[in-house]
Amino acid sequence: MSVTPHPTPAAVQVMGALLDLQRRAREAGSPQELGFLLVNDTHGLAPYRQAVLWLTASGVHTLSGVLQPEANAPYVLWVQAVCQHWGAQADAGTRAFIADDLPPALGAEWAEWWPAHALWLALPGHAPGEQPAALLLVRDEPWPDDTQALLHEWGKAWWHAFHALHRPRLNNWRALRARVAAHFMPQAAQPWWRQNRWRWLAAVLVLLALPVRLTVLAPGELVPAHPVVIRAPLDGVVDAFHVQPNQLVQKDQPLFGFDEALIQSKLEVAKQTLATAETEYRQTVQQALLDPKYRQQLALLTGKIEEKRAEVDYLSEQLQRARVLAPAEGVALFDDPSEWIGKPVAVGERIMRLAAPGDAEVEAWLPLADAVALPPGTAVTLYLNASPLSPVGAQLRYLAHDAVHRPDGSYAYRVRATLDAPTTHRVGLKGTAKLHGGWVPLGYWVLRRPLAWVRTTLGV
Repeated sequence: MSVTPHPTPAAVQVMGALLDLQRRAREAGSPQELGFLLVNDTHGLAPYRQAVLWLTASGVHTLSGVLQPEANAPYVLWVQAVCQHWGAQADAGTRAFIADDLPPALGAEWAEWWPAHALWLALPGHAPGEQPAALLLVRDEPWPDDTQALLHEWGKAWWHAFHALHRPRLNNWRALRARVAAHFMPQAAQPWWRQNRWRWLAAVLVLLALPVRLTVLAPGELVPAHPVVIRAPLDGVVDAFHVQPNQLVQKDQPLFGFDEALIQSKLEVAKQTLATAETEYRQTVQQALLDPKYRQQLALLTGKIEEKRAEVDYLSEQLQRARVLAPAEGVALFDDPSEWIGKPVAVGERIMRLAAPGDAEVEAWLPLADAVALPPGTAVTLYLNASPLSPVGAQLRYLAHDAVHRPDGSYAYRVRATLDAPTTHRVGLKGTAKLHGGWVPLGYWVLRRPLAWVRTTLGV
């Protein structure tokens, strides 16, 4: 029958002290409080005379019995050199040492600062062989193995709490760069295919190979699909407008008129001239009955009458054309009428357009740098500035062969697209047209413009 050994009171006391230290480490609120706890209260596990907390990144962090170590003090400089000596050795781990174990230059000053025996307790990091920190304890007696094991266990628990408080916070770019750099550091214990850097590289390559639709953006607007263009029927001055912009007009409804005073005066003169020619013709006919020599003037007078009658008919037609009527039903599209009134226009100059209600399509201007392959039937989506949450779907009808010089000084290709369904948006609304091309890898979609810039700029 086996008998389970009971722990001694001393062992129970030591384990209670270890558990209390671990609890206090978890409840610590700052790295400074944790450092003070390590170098001063570790005395409850094993007695010592002096303790030093050394961090690889910043050097001597905390000294026992001192609130703030003086960086330029001789003792601190000598301790810093001793810690750097052991920290540079990957196999230092936890080990007890004496003055003879140090280089002669450091060992010569041992007796001035420390008692006979010291313990180097390397605090393990996340990567094998990493020594982010160490605890250095010195006393007069040697360090037994069981004490070293107990202190090593306490050091691991303390470092877990310290790392949780002292790790870089992502509150600035420097901390973020440090965290990212640590993530991509080589991991010696892992094969190459399990390294973080190679995993991320593989993920990026797979992501860049994913097929996506090649899309380009262009400024666009809703325009009439089949507008009726109203042009100036004669040379003259616009006198009045009878409709307002965006007004729905009916067929044969008056749209605008020209100044008729000049035409009317010319018509009156032409009518008087015609009446004079007819009177002269009648007199000559009467004289021809008595004198045959007047018969020769009849043909000349007849031609003169026809000439004057044609002039009257032409001026009468011009007077009618000065009153422009709507050739069909539609919405009147033109600028402010006040800008046209009193303005001289030439025959054939466009003044307004009539668009049938609901007869709209998408017009876009594709920049030269985005002139990708867009066959007829390509999907086009117009996102209007006035209603971005209600896009207008369309299909490409044609892409112009030649680029057009735009008012902003650039060149672009005209794009026309037929609407997929009638829209309630009015003609004239502008926005951004998204043209969907073929399928390409995501890497090409991302690098298309940079590669084009490199080719055009560097010629490679």
